[in-house]
Amino acid sequence: MRENKLLQCLLFLSMIFIFVCVVPAVKSSAFELEEDEYSWLNDEDDQANMVQSHQSSRSKCELSAGKWVYDQSYPLYDSSCPYLSTAVTCQKNGRPDSDYEKWRWKPNRCSIPRFDALKFLGKMRKKRIMLVGDSIMRNQWESLVCLVQGVVPTGRKRVTYNGPSMAFHAMDFGTSIEFSWAPLLVELNKGAANKRILHLDLIEKNAKYWRGVDVLVFDSAHWWTHSDKTSSWDYYMEGQSLFTNMNPMVAYQKGLTTWAKWVDLNLDPRKTRVIFRSMSPRHNRENGWRCYNQKKPLAYFSHQHVPEPLLVLQGVLRKMRFPVYLLDITTISAFRRDGHPSVYRRAMGQEEKQHLREYSSDCSHWCLPGVPDIWNEMLSTLL
Repeated sequence: MRENKLLQCLLFLSMIFIFVCVVPAVKSSAFELEEDEYSWLNDEDDQANMVQSHQSSRSKCELSAGKWVYDQSYPLYDSSCPYLSTAVTCQKNGRPDSDYEKWRWKPNRCSIPRFDALKFLGKMRKKRIMLVGDSIMRNQWESLVCLVQGVVPTGRKRVTYNGPSMAFHAMDFGTSIEFSWAPLLVELNKGAANKRILHLDLIEKNAKYWRGVDVLVFDSAHWWTHSDKTSSWDYYMEGQSLFTNMNPMVAYQKGLTTWAKWVDLNLDPRKTRVIFRSMSPRHNRENGWRCYNQKKPLAYFSHQHVPEPLLVLQGVLRKMRFPVYLLDITTISAFRRDGHPSVYRRAMGQEEKQHLREYSSDCSHWCLPGVPDIWNEMLSTLL
């Protein structure tokens, strides 16, 4: 009798162990998007997605896997937005085509909601969102401000400047949308004989502007890959050691690790959300002319290529304690060689238009309205 009771107890305990320790709990990150949450948009294929099994409705949405869809209802603003830099107002600068403004990104298993400025400002009420990085992050900041500013009354919006940072304020919401210039994230300082020293293990000079921000969006890649002729520094420095040469990807990994340590030590995930936007692709082959006169996205890639900076970034993020979301825009933007300013970086007269090939072509930054608007729709969805 006692043996039977003992066996029953052991069986009961083993069942509890299997339930608690072996069967994994189903967790949902704040950044994971469920298919059934974002399949309500209004085109036919989106409505078809609403009829789905319970199993498929629980699968995650991969924002970066999908296709570009032509949509006549885009763009969401025009190039008269007063916050745009001249270099990205391609329509104002004489670009003859405008279809590049009308493509939206459609993930395979969900949809990205159309950007809603009032909804975004509601989510960001009494909060600061800061985009940190290089000129392409500035490109994205201008896009985000233009997406929002149309619903803010004149006189209730302004831009302020603080060191390397600038901020758009929607005063009725207590919201600021900020940009902070830090293309390498770590510090670039002047040394003896005016030599430029990139300190791979110093960051506080830039990071002091990031404190107290509710949502931080980072990028850093392009400056690390500049050639020797266009490099922004003369030496690398780590600790007390000075280096004239270093593999760029080794240096990038060291710089990102310094950033990661700062985030882990200084930010509280209960108060601050951190997103790292992946590398924006360039279409600079053929001496910068590969993006000239392109009018449609690429239909497909002959082979998939993951850029080395993205692999380095993924490796650093995996080792962090702080939950950082990787906003992967690299592949989706690689389709869009039609979206760059090319020669339309400035307004040109009729005489100049006859000699376009004599001017340099920008195949790195993006026309606005354009591709960065989609990045910001993805960002808004994540928030």
